[in-house]
Amino acid sequence: MELALVGRVASLTGAVLIADADPHKQLPLPNVEITGEVGGATVRTSSDATGFFRLTWPSRLWLGQSLVLRFSHADYQDLVIKEMVTRQIYVAHLKPFGASDASEPDPEETFLANLRVRYSIRSTNARDVGSTARTFEVVNTANIPCHGHQVCSPDGRWAAAIGSFQFDAGAGQEFQNARVSCIAGPCPFTRIETDDFSRGGRRISGRVRVWSDTVTFLVEADVLRTAISDIIRQSYPSIFGRTMTFTLPPNGEGPSILADVNGTEIVFPLGPALVLSWASCSLQSASDHSKLSRCILKPPYNFR
Repeated sequence: MELALVGRVASLTGAVLIADADPHKQLPLPNVEITGEVGGATVRTSSDATGFFRLTWPSRLWLGQSLVLRFSHADYQDLVIKEMVTRQIYVAHLKPFGASDASEPDPEETFLANLRVRYSIRSTNARDVGSTARTFEVVNTANIPCHGHQVCSPDGRWAAAIGSFQFDAGAGQEFQNARVSCIAGPCPFTRIETDDFSRGGRRISGRVRVWSDTVTFLVEADVLRTAISDIIRQSYPSIFGRTMTFTLPPNGEGPSILADVNGTEIVFPLGPALVLSWASCSLQSASDHSKLSRCILKPPYNFR
């Protein structure tokens, strides 16, 4: 069965880039309409935010068949590639309209300069408001055999007792650096059973086991007041040709573009749809949840 599939492929893959002699300016081009024609069968797709595309036919194609690829985008010149069906990666370079005769600046151009990306990140601030120290006692009698008792010493010989504590720091506050210490009584014959205090938080608790005489424990912790606030950050985009690229951290929110437009500073909110009047933008999320945005200028705008 495998031999019958030799020399055939089910799909073709490739990428669409902006045509430029400078490799740094050959940036991925999203939202390009792509048509593939093989032997009278036609399929369509579009490039994603990375420029990637995949054309899949209903039935497998023979290697060596004639292939026609057509690429179309409103802001770029149409491109037709005539090839043969192979297993290669098909890379298309689309030229912007007017790219061949753009030797002189257009007097009607609107120039953008001093571009910055402004966004906010949610931050939790903690302020030390004091500490707490409380004691609790666990009552027990030493040297009583464990016969018939539900709680015993770790070796099962002596009757034991379980003591516990639970504290609440209050709304908007939390404990940190919590610790439990035996301060009185036969401390060597005690053990912390559960630790729900060392990680901190608004509520802390714990359980201890005692298998000798009565002991006293001390619980200490720092008390912090927490508050959530928005911190405004700015970064500078990377600009190649007519394309601006920038990233936001995973917790970055509310991005805006600040730019000097013909000498006047203007703030352009992007919003979740990345809408700009002077550029077409696309968004790509990385595995670490950071967000890569790429914006391509529309005529008559240009970067200074």
